[in-house]
Amino acid sequence: MTKNKVTTGPGRKKRREATASAGRPKTKLSRLEGMLRRKEGATIAQIATALDWQPHSVRGAMSGSLKKKQGLTIGNQTTEDGRRVYRIA
Repeated sequence: MTKNKVTTGPGRKKRREATASAGRPKTKLSRLEGMLRRKEGATIAQIATALDWQPHSVRGAMSGSLKKKQGLTIGNQTTEDGRRVYRIA
């Protein structure tokens, strides 16, 4: 009987690590949280553009990762021009 062996040779792909500039959060979720913690908050469109996500992915990340898993409270406010701005309360 043989067992599968995990090798780390030259033909094996290495896991790509997130690279970020100094002062910029490494993960997209941490960047999302940073945008929501700003004084001016952020709209779905701003977040989607900054993170290169679809709007439904932004809403899902806010609902799932930030609200349910991390327990953060996310509030929103509608501006005079009808845009909805989200912030971490």
